[in-house]
Amino acid sequence: MSMAVSVNRLDERWSRFVWLAGLLLASLVAIALVVGISVGIGDMPIPLATTFAAITNKLGWTSTELNRIHETIVWDYRLSRALVAALCGAGLALAGAIMQSLLRNPLAEPYVLGISAGASTGAVLIVILGLGAGAVSLSTGAFAGAFAAFLFVALLSNGARGGADRTILAGVAASQLFNAATSYIVTTAGNAQQARDVMFWLLGSFGGVRWPEFFLVSVVVGLGLVACLFYARVLDAFAFGDEAAASLGVNVGQTRIILFALTAVMTATIVSMVGTIGFVGLVVPHAARFVVGPRHSRLLPACVIVGAIFMVLADIASRTLIPQQTLPIGVVTALVGVPFFSIILYRMQRAS
Repeated sequence: MSMAVSVNRLDERWSRFVWLAGLLLASLVAIALVVGISVGIGDMPIPLATTFAAITNKLGWTSTELNRIHETIVWDYRLSRALVAALCGAGLALAGAIMQSLLRNPLAEPYVLGISAGASTGAVLIVILGLGAGAVSLSTGAFAGAFAAFLFVALLSNGARGGADRTILAGVAASQLFNAATSYIVTTAGNAQQARDVMFWLLGSFGGVRWPEFFLVSVVVGLGLVACLFYARVLDAFAFGDEAAASLGVNVGQTRIILFALTAVMTATIVSMVGTIGFVGLVVPHAARFVVGPRHSRLLPACVIVGAIFMVLADIASRTLIPQQTLPIGVVTALVGVPFFSIILYRMQRAS
C-alpha cells in the first residue's frame, strides 16, 4: 500500500514538473515571438524571418546575407528597445507581486511607496531647473528622487516596525508631497516646451533606450528575481499576516525592509530609464496568480514572464494605434489597467 502511494506521489510530481516545464518553454517561445514582432514594426517594416536572421548573424550563430540597413536597425535600435520593454514589464510585475504580499493588499503596486512621484521631482529638477549644471543626467536625477521618496517613506513609517497600513499611508503622503513639488516647479520655472517634455517622459517612453540601459536593467531585475525567489516561502507566510509569519520563525522587520529595498531598487531603476508606467505592477500579478496560483515559488517567475509579454505588446500598441504617432506607453497600459482595476474593486466589494 505504501509503495503504491509513493508511486502515485512520484507520478504527481513528475506530471507537475512536466506541466511547469512545458509552460516555461511555451512562455519563452511567446516572449521570443512578441520581441521579434516588435522589432519588425516601425517606419521600415522588417519581416520576422529577417529579424531573427539579423540577430543570429550578430551573435555569430549564422552567416545569412542580409541588407546592412536592416541589420543595423534591428540590432542597434529596435532589439534593445524590445528587450528593455520586456525587462521593465518583468521588473514592475515582480515588484507589484512583492508589494501585494507584504502589504496584504490586492490593490498595492510598485508606486505605493511614492517612488514614481520622487522620480518625477528628480527629473524636473534636472530638466527645468538645470540642477547639476549638465553633469547629472535625467535618469540619475530621477533615480535620486525615487530613492529620496523611499527613504522618506521608510522614516515616516518607522522603518521595519511600521505595519502595512502605516506604510501605505506614508506612501500616500510621500506621493502627495513630491507630486506637489513637481507641479510647483513645472508651473513656476518651466516653459511650455519643457513642461511637454516632462509630461511625455512621466507617462513612459522606450524611445531613448539602448544597450547600456538593457545591461543595467537586466542585472537589476535578474538579481531582484533571484533574491525574491530566495524569500518565496517567507512571502507565503506573510499571506497569513505578520503575527503568523513571526510565529513561523520569520524575522518580519528585517524581511520587510530587505524586500521593500529590493522593490525600491527595481522600480527606481525602471522609472529613471523609461518614466512612470502605471498599472503593470497591479494587473499582471493578479493575472499570473490566476494561472499558477498563490504560491510565490511559481507566482514570481510567472509574473516575470507575463509582465515581459504584456509590456512588449503594450509597446507594439503604442506605436501602431495611431498612424505616424507614438503614444506614451503609460497611456496604453492604463487603457488595460483601469478596467482591470475596476473588476478587482467590484470583486472586493462582492466578497465583503
